[in-house]
This record gives sequence, C-alpha cells and structure tokens, in this order.
Amino acid sequence: MATAVDIERMLRDAGLRVTRPRLAVFGAVCRNPHSDTDTLISAARAELPEVSHQAVYDTLHALTQARLVRKIQPQGSLARYEARVGDNHHHAVCRSCGAVEDVDCAVGEAPCLAPSDSHGFQIETAEVVYWGLCPACAAAEPAA
Repeated sequence: MATAVDIERMLRDAGLRVTRPRLAVFGAVCRNPHSDTDTLISAARAELPEVSHQAVYDTLHALTQARLVRKIQPQGSLARYEARVGDNHHHAVCRSCGAVEDVDCAVGEAPCLAPSDSHGFQIETAEVVYWGLCPACAAAEPAA
C-alpha cells in the first residue's frame, strides 16, 4: 500500500500540486480499491472532514487524467476507482452483489486481446470483464 510520502511523490511526479484534498482522496483510493464515489467521499472525509463532494469529484477526475487512478465502470454499475495502473489487468464482477476483483492476465485462446484490425489506433490496453458469482454469492445459491 502506498504511504503518504509515496502519494506526495506520485502527485509531484505527475505534475499535480500536493493539496490536502488530493492527499485524502488519493489515499482513499489506495486503501479502498474498486470503490465508488460515495465510498471514497466517506473515506476521504475520515481523514479530511471538510472535503466537499465537488472536491472529491474534481480530484478523482484530475487523478484519472494524470493516470494515477483508473476509473472502471462495469455495465450496469457505478463508476469505481482503483490505484492499480500501468498494467493491463482485468476484472471479475459478481452479478449478484457487485463485488469486483482484479484478474492479472487473460490466458488461453479466448478472449482475444490483440485486435485483428487496429484501424490505425495506437492500442494501449484491452479491457476484459469476467461476469459471474463471487464465492459468497455462489454458496448462497440454491442447489439445482
């Protein structure tokens, strides 16, 4: 987990000013991966009670633009944020409770992660979402 010193350095290295709201929000994202905005507002307010909703939204936008934070939004879900950036990992999403977990790499023949035609795009990442049931929800399902 990133320390306060790490977070300050990452902000500076990305060309962002180090402010109390940015420290609180970035720290909240680091401590709460795959969290929605409401969860991050609560977590940031635990450290900085006076931070406004708008400051959190603005900070998340700035952190995403600076590629310090990744925004993911699985179909039918609220936007979620994570500090794991710079790799091409994927996500598994529970259809029942909405839990999200990182999946390091797709393996095997499918899904295909190299496009058959890039149409001139400089491809940076491939986004794969695996849908299913998390262990807790699968255990709660009635036996067939």
